[in-house]
Amino acid sequence: MKGAKLYAPREMNKAIEKGFSHRGWKRRQAGYYVTRDAKLIRKTLNLEPEEQKAEIEAAGEEATRSYNQTDFVKDRVAVEVQFGKYFSVAYDLFVKHLAFYVGDVIDVGVEIVPTKALTMSTTVVATSSRKKVERTMSTGVAWYEKELYNLIREGRGVPGVPLVLVGVAP
Repeated sequence: MKGAKLYAPREMNKAIEKGFSHRGWKRRQAGYYVTRDAKLIRKTLNLEPEEQKAEIEAAGEEATRSYNQTDFVKDRVAVEVQFGKYFSVAYDLFVKHLAFYVGDVIDVGVEIVPTKALTMSTTVVATSSRKKVERTMSTGVAWYEKELYNLIREGRGVPGVPLVLVGVAP
């Protein structure tokens, strides 16, 4: 941002990726086929991708390839790092982690987000007791305290995958 120094989410993600990769964590992708017929999706959901495709096409429907991808997987744990837009956290929690959990790839999902303190800095102005708040990350970034609130608000058992939420502080 012009005139302001901000943390760079892409650079932070690169540093985290380097650390995880050096420790044997790998990106994981799970492919599957979709169609517009909900009953057919239910029928093929637990099949292998090529079997899904064959069943869908045998029913006279179009089989469209899709996939879910997670940042890091190791020892049945998936880790998503989200220093980007807030809406991506919900997708991670309710789609990515859940898909890998239901697919029996993981037993727990970990979501890493910045804390509010990392997204904003507060300083006391020397000439008064007023606090000055300055943004240290771009707008629209998810933050730990808000995402924790969102998870608790959903209630126990939602989403249906064990999760660990980690907040990164400055």
